[in-house]
Amino acid sequence: MLLASLLEGGVFMFETFDDHRSRYASGGIVQTLPGELIDSIWLIIDLDLKGFIPLTNLLTFEVQNNHGRVTLLFSQAQSQIELGVDLPYRYSDLYPQKVYVYDDGQRQTILLPSETR
Repeated sequence: MLLASLLEGGVFMFETFDDHRSRYASGGIVQTLPGELIDSIWLIIDLDLKGFIPLTNLLTFEVQNNHGRVTLLFSQAQSQIELGVDLPYRYSDLYPQKVYVYDDGQRQTILLPSETR
């Protein structure tokens, strides 16, 4: 699997981000984001994105500081659509600035950009 090609997005023969497939968080994500933020990413995908926006198999979420609280800003390659979701959780400078969510058709994983190589 070459992530460089994944970062370009594309057309896939499976429904991306089906909530019946296995979901994971990488070691780097578990070490840098609290569980409630990890869960929030899955909820945003399931409740705010799926069925409303055509999703590729690679999503990007920026973790932003919004007056001391977390805002997750969704985007994806080949799309001008962005969605910011304000969350009630305190922001920390130790959080990663960006995370990816990847669906390979069998499992879905939240991972750090540094874990894609």
